[in-house]
Amino acid sequence: MDQSGTNEVEQPVSGGHDAPADAVQFDLFGMPAEQTPAPASKPDGGAKPQRAKASGAALLWQEDDAPVPPETGTAAEANATPATADTPRKRRSREILAAPPSSELLALAAELPSQVHLGTSTWSFPGWNGIVYGDDYSNSKLSREGLTAYSAHPLLKTVSIDRSFYQALTVTEYLRYAQQVPEHFRFIVKAPMTITDATVRAERGEPVSLNPCFLNAQMAIDEFVTPCLEGLGAKAGALVFQLSPLPDQMLAQPAAFIERLAEFLTALPKLPESACYAIEIRDASLLTPRFIRTLKAAGVRYCVGIHARMPDPLRQAAALALLDGEPAGPLIVRWSLHGGFKYEQAKAKYEPFNQLVDQDPATRAALAELAARYALAGQPVVIAINNKAEGSAPLSCVELARAIIEAYARQAHEHDRQTPSSP
Repeated sequence: MDQSGTNEVEQPVSGGHDAPADAVQFDLFGMPAEQTPAPASKPDGGAKPQRAKASGAALLWQEDDAPVPPETGTAAEANATPATADTPRKRRSREILAAPPSSELLALAAELPSQVHLGTSTWSFPGWNGIVYGDDYSNSKLSREGLTAYSAHPLLKTVSIDRSFYQALTVTEYLRYAQQVPEHFRFIVKAPMTITDATVRAERGEPVSLNPCFLNAQMAIDEFVTPCLEGLGAKAGALVFQLSPLPDQMLAQPAAFIERLAEFLTALPKLPESACYAIEIRDASLLTPRFIRTLKAAGVRYCVGIHARMPDPLRQAAALALLDGEPAGPLIVRWSLHGGFKYEQAKAKYEPFNQLVDQDPATRAALAELAARYALAGQPVVIAINNKAEGSAPLSCVELARAIIEAYARQAHEHDRQTPSSP
């Protein structure tokens, strides 16, 4: 198979050569993967499949950081009456202030294990005034210049760059982000959907045809890995390939898909020790021992994705147990969406993202136990939380930090009790 992945995707994936044992895959929860419907009819054959478009996928799988036009700002900025030549210049150049941290917040940060990096999915939210930022700023200004204030928050030591999912970023763009944060800060970066979405989508997000660029290793290297590493340097943490929901014909042949994924992963260049590759999925039926063994063989992490389409974190932790045995880390988590909600429903309910609306203590407790276990083993823990998880990502980080500190203390105590003292 061509490692670039460009020669096979214009036709439905065929798995007729697989051994009968591959016909039924059992997931890590002890149940057969659900039987998938018959493949959809092939798109009109005359048109050559196009590269996946950001506009369609942004509607269907949108998270927080779909591209924002540079001129977008607050209503006050848009309607402001021009003043003297000096006034606009001063306003444009004013520094973004960080919200002063409370003594309680500083104490939490001091207690949190140093290898735990908590953060959010993007950072450009005016509603975080008083939580992360010290004043009102436009979405576009925060997007360009907000990371210095963001990274001054005592608990926020990572952030997920989600806009790279909609359009590949340049070295210059990555470098601008890296220059705004301290040395200990680590970025989670999502690969472009042109590489991670198996289908080309219409403007409203409905699948049109198979994507000829899906899992194209050379494109991933040129448009994602290389510019990301050159721009972020040692601040690159997890490079995440979030695979959008696969078409039925691929899900019907899991062995063929996993073989193709393995070839893609092995074609990627080795990363510096400070960084790792991770795979996040949106199809629970893929979470099989075969899938986990493939990631382990390639040295790629499984990204725990908390999303309505995926099992709860405790069940996904079973996948990590198979991958690692004892915690081998790093632990990568993206808490994207409150269970039971679609993106637009959560967005409408939670904006402007300045308070916890639907707290999810069960997910928080499960993530805290998992994070404490990896931290106690000395492994890095990187968790990014979306506003759509509970209503306000930075406030979710505060509550999760509390839970991790408690879980870490309890697990450390239990570990000490079980460890025989030296004579």
